[in-house]
Amino acid sequence: MYDKVEVIVKGGNGGDGAISFLREKFIPKGGPDGGDGGDGGNVVFRADNSVSSLREYRGRRSYRGADGGKGQDRKKHGRNGLDKVLMVPPGTIISAVADDGSEELLADLDQVGQKAIVAHGGAGGLGNIHYVSSVHQAPMIAQSGAAGEEKTIHLEMRLIADVGIIGYPNVGKSSLLAAASAAKPKIASYPFTTLEPMLGVVEVGLKTFVMADIPGLIEGAHLGRGLGHDFLRHIMRTRVLIHLVDAAAANPVEDMKLVNNELALFDPALARKFQLVAVNKIDLPEVAERIETIRDDFHRLGIEPFFISAATKQGVPELMAAALALVEKVTAEQKEAAPALKVFHPEPRRKKFAVSRDGKNFVVSVPDLERLTTKDGMVTQELRWHLKRQFDRRGISKELEKAGIKPGDKVRCGSLEWDW
Repeated sequence: MYDKVEVIVKGGNGGDGAISFLREKFIPKGGPDGGDGGDGGNVVFRADNSVSSLREYRGRRSYRGADGGKGQDRKKHGRNGLDKVLMVPPGTIISAVADDGSEELLADLDQVGQKAIVAHGGAGGLGNIHYVSSVHQAPMIAQSGAAGEEKTIHLEMRLIADVGIIGYPNVGKSSLLAAASAAKPKIASYPFTTLEPMLGVVEVGLKTFVMADIPGLIEGAHLGRGLGHDFLRHIMRTRVLIHLVDAAAANPVEDMKLVNNELALFDPALARKFQLVAVNKIDLPEVAERIETIRDDFHRLGIEPFFISAATKQGVPELMAAALALVEKVTAEQKEAAPALKVFHPEPRRKKFAVSRDGKNFVVSVPDLERLTTKDGMVTQELRWHLKRQFDRRGISKELEKAGIKPGDKVRCGSLEWDW
């Protein structure tokens, strides 16, 4: 099953601002009219029922938004780049992967229609019309578009179901799903016939719920043995568990304890989920004489088990009715315990620039100034004058003086470099 994948996403680059002047027959000195560049498109993930796995992301690993269009004359704004919208199954968890391999949760798309922007497009550059002032009426300066964000994204799909069937391999989980719903899972007499979770819709009267057959767990599953981690994660999204045990096993109670222990070792929250215990295969002749003994063993633990036969459907309707009632109870409790609204406090104001040394050169980091450009791409006298003016207004000049800059020293801002 394709339920984990890593992709690279990049927002579109912003379009460059235009350097242009109005030229018309009866307006010889119309002034600057360069328009702004368009913003780059975002990369967006959206949960959609039309997608059931992350299979399509196995073949293609890189996605990006469209670039914004360049600004034009007559104050024409460049077109904004189109967003790249990528469909994922409901239940997909999206994380950003840092350079050190750590992950930061970006979104948990557990509802159909939910969206998450994972890479923003770059802002469009300003046209030369924005640089007009009383002392600078014909600027030959514009701003290039900003680069879009680029990230490595980890997608993980976790199954969403109301009820999950857990238990040892070959206890009859697939048979129970087939008996209770219209699902048609693979059923065979050997272990691990289910290699990926299967979903089915169960009808109880006029109500329905979604039930999932989780592949069998073995001792050591929390360490990744058997199908281990791949499917323990899927159980986390279920509201209620049906713990199926084999009545023909040597010790059904011990089997239940071992599986629950694996759940607790993987994530203690899994062991706290509500469970219904169902003893399967009571249609077998050798099981009939053991039913009361098995019942007494579970009673000693304070558990009232359901005795069923997935093969003949004996006891299955009663089990499904109990599962529905428990799902409704848990759902109501979860709504009552909904978390309060988060309050976000504004971060303290920080300087919007940074001054550092690179050998003998002084480096100034100011995102909007780093993107300034001229028609020939050179640091002209006009651009140098504009930068000096902005440095004085923003307090950057004082920071450079504190850092020890002297006339003739080199200053670099983005790709621009000039003598102080």
